[in-house]
Amino acid sequence: MAPRCSCTALLAVSLTVLALLAGLLAPHSAVRWPAVSLAVAAALLPLWGRSLRRRDDGTSRRVCVLVLGDIGRSPRMQYHALSLSKHGYHVTFVGFSETKPHQDVLSEEKITIVPIAELKGVRVGPKVVSYVTKVTVQSLQLLRVLLTMELQAHVLMQNPPGLPSIAVTWFVCLLRGSRFIIDWHNYGYTIMALSHGPAHPIVRLAKWYERFFGPLASHNLCVTNAMKVDLQKNWGIKATTLYDRPASIFRETPLKLQHELFVRLAAVYPQFRHAGSEAERTIFSVRDPADGTVTLRAERPALLLSSTSWTGSPARCLQIRRFSLIQNMFPLCVFLCVCAGKGPQKEHYMKLIDSLHLEHVEICTPWLEAEDYPLLLGSADLGVCLHKSSSGLDLPMKVVDMFGCCLPVCAVHFNCLDELVKHEENGLIFKDSAELAEQLKTLLSDFPSSDGKLGTFRRNLHSSRGQRWDDNWDQNVLPLITAPR
Repeated sequence: MAPRCSCTALLAVSLTVLALLAGLLAPHSAVRWPAVSLAVAAALLPLWGRSLRRRDDGTSRRVCVLVLGDIGRSPRMQYHALSLSKHGYHVTFVGFSETKPHQDVLSEEKITIVPIAELKGVRVGPKVVSYVTKVTVQSLQLLRVLLTMELQAHVLMQNPPGLPSIAVTWFVCLLRGSRFIIDWHNYGYTIMALSHGPAHPIVRLAKWYERFFGPLASHNLCVTNAMKVDLQKNWGIKATTLYDRPASIFRETPLKLQHELFVRLAAVYPQFRHAGSEAERTIFSVRDPADGTVTLRAERPALLLSSTSWTGSPARCLQIRRFSLIQNMFPLCVFLCVCAGKGPQKEHYMKLIDSLHLEHVEICTPWLEAEDYPLLLGSADLGVCLHKSSSGLDLPMKVVDMFGCCLPVCAVHFNCLDELVKHEENGLIFKDSAELAEQLKTLLSDFPSSDGKLGTFRRNLHSSRGQRWDDNWDQNVLPLITAPR
């Protein structure tokens, strides 16, 4: 139920609107309705403002975490919410509820998820009209949610997507006296430019919008030093770099848990099953029924892991097109598991995969529960990252998670990737599909031996483990939250 102050605010707004409408609808009345309307509005608006800013003993310990996207597919914002709750803050987590968040978020008593409806398939005339309609409805939706919740000391918002959430959140924070923090993951207009082109009017408007409203935030976070420099130089925004760091759930998976995961997956996906009928055996592992000991099969295939949203980016085709070239390079079944199994063009790519008629490569495309994804990362032998930054200023969080599991990667090149992936140290960087094919051949030719490059990269990741998310967050974000007003 909405708090009393929020109900008072909505009542004040409603009465003000009614007073103004009365002035417009009865201009010829003997009563001076315009004067009455202005008087009522002048009396009610301060009441509204005071009610919106009314603080109580718990206000300073409340933070809203906002993402105009799917909460379950926003790991960084989930980590923010968990870090805030660990320090005793009560978190109102606002976003779409399409995908189940991690169980730690769901079970944390100090985190309350407030779902908002995702607007899909808005069709009102031309595309521009449909887009304006969608933005307008989302603005009203956000206004209602942010104005009716308890007063928050801070609102921490992810960008992108930032249209219309940056402007709406800034406006609400201005009305309610909350501090507004933007966490810059990328620039929204650069993502829009991928499908519309940089010269499209909507893209140019989005760029102006971000540059106008972005500097109005109280504080700013960003994901790379390259973005920090760009924000300062071109946008006049002073930001704090908060590198993505793996949460504690991302680590090497013990053999027993690996086997249990493979058994669960084998029950659904035949690629994980062993050709025999033994219940205690998968294509990767075997459990001794006598003493319960789990071992990896010596003749197992290598487990490659990638993550994709199944979009139309050319990079998404790189592995698929080259597997037909590498399948005869060595008599080893290369098993590719694409984890992010949801996206607009998944069926198109599945048809492309089926047309390759691969002999030594098995491809499986499961969508994993939040709890199983880190287990599979920690069980894999090699990660492949096809993320190409639209701005050249953000880093793939999927690689951060892989490194948390000491999983070496092959990653497609883009500007600032070297802030994360060190070529020939913790992985390899490729520029095209031919180079990727050669790297896979080099890394997997002596598998499962740990004497080659793959083993070296894994040992380097073991010895160079840096900060985890919690320590990184405490060092860079907590001071912003606890700073005196």
